[in-house]
Amino acid sequence: MTSISFACTGVRADPYAAGPALVFRLRITAPAEVRVHALALRCQLRIEPARRRYGDAEGGRLTDLFGERSRWAGTLHPVQFAQVPLLVGAFTGETETDLVVPCTYDMDVSAARYLAALDDGDVPLLLLFSGTAFAGPGGFQVTPVAWDQEAAVRMPVKVWREAIDAHFPGCGWLRLPADLMAELLAYRSRRALPSWEATVRELLGTARTAKPSQAVKPTQAAKPPQAAKPPQAVKAAQTAKGER
Repeated sequence: MTSISFACTGVRADPYAAGPALVFRLRITAPAEVRVHALALRCQLRIEPARRRYGDAEGGRLTDLFGERSRWAGTLHPVQFAQVPLLVGAFTGETETDLVVPCTYDMDVSAARYLAALDDGDVPLLLLFSGTAFAGPGGFQVTPVAWDQEAAVRMPVKVWREAIDAHFPGCGWLRLPADLMAELLAYRSRRALPSWEATVRELLGTARTAKPSQAVKPTQAAKPPQAAKPPQAVKAAQTAKGER
């Protein structure tokens, strides 16, 4: 088995990607005498939330992911961030390459909710590698990359925000069922509204100015409670009934 190790030397936002993306700089090291013809890698990126501290505001925003802070000792489990393939070209000894990782701005995804909840500081990430190495002096030998190969890196929160803001500055994401989206689209078309923002603002404005629904009127007026009859009147009424 070819002994190959990995290290992450930095991470930056990719300003030219079609969507939000991060670029992790990897240093790959093989034995000096081994010619590596190619590496076909699978790279799993995992957030390690237990490896950093959180302010009170951050802790409040993370409640839906990890529960109350008193439970964090048992709930701060790793969060899957991404899994991407990487093909590395030929090298001998050592090489560096970029690992491009697309980012989602979908707040239904745990990793995105976690990152959006952080104010500043670093995000502890662990990169795990697997795959196949094609190496050898003449021809090549096919050997698996050792399953225990990994690299830790601390990514500044501002790098992730930079990647997101390059494409969606000051925006959020909302997922709706297809039938509801169709109704919203029809409403927007009928009103000739120029954007989804204008559509939602008009709907909110309509909701604010609408009169509250009137309370349902009772079908019958409540009858006042009848006064209790004195014992003598009750007895007289029973006697008269018996005589009839």
